[in-house]
Amino acid sequence: MQKFDHDSVEAEDLSRIGEIADEFDVTLRTLRFYEDRGLIAPKRVGTARLYGRRERARLRLILLGRDVGLSLDDIRELLDLYEPTSGNKAQLTLALEKSTAQLSRLHDQRKSIDEAIARLDDVLDIIREKLKAAQ
Repeated sequence: MQKFDHDSVEAEDLSRIGEIADEFDVTLRTLRFYEDRGLIAPKRVGTARLYGRRERARLRLILLGRDVGLSLDDIRELLDLYEPTSGNKAQLTLALEKSTAQLSRLHDQRKSIDEAIARLDDVLDIIREKLKAAQ
């Protein structure tokens, strides 16, 4: 991490976009996409994008949400509700609702996949029997 001293940037540990991409194992394009969508807002010094603690925390939440299958709109809603002075009750409540709904969707998908696997296993058994009989 590099320290930057500039009028528009308060004194904090800031990292450039490439360092953040490496740290979070994402591409520069991904970071720019999240910025374009308004999910993160790195500080700017000239053309350099500088990421501090706030953007790191937001990026962690974005990636967690993405990993569990939340939409970017859902993630944005959760990020927008961040209010540390209130204990984040609204954010946590919404996170519980969205996570519960996503878990239900994933269980439904698992059931469909398990059914498809069972059907395919049956088809493969039939094919193997026919091949055996054809010999």
